[in-house]
Amino acid sequence: MVVGVLHIQLSLPGAGSLKDKRRLLTSLLDRLHNRFNVAAAEVDQQDVWRRAELAVACVSSEGRHANQILTSVMAEVERANDLVVVGYEMELR
Repeated sequence: MVVGVLHIQLSLPGAGSLKDKRRLLTSLLDRLHNRFNVAAAEVDQQDVWRRAELAVACVSSEGRHANQILTSVMAEVERANDLVVVGYEMELR
């Protein structure tokens, strides 16, 4: 069994309030969960309007499959128009 975790640091230049931020992130997190069957949550920077840190986790029987899922998740996040990826880190255990 392999557990893959993806940490993503985001900038949200269009967010003018915490309400805007929550709307953007809720939409993104729901889309990731529904499309890729992963667990995803905001894990840091909750009180900062224009910054967010997300964690995405998946469990697989093969490391290659977990890597493929998280790579696809990262591509989906990068396609989002309302945010900018500042950095990310992926680990498989």
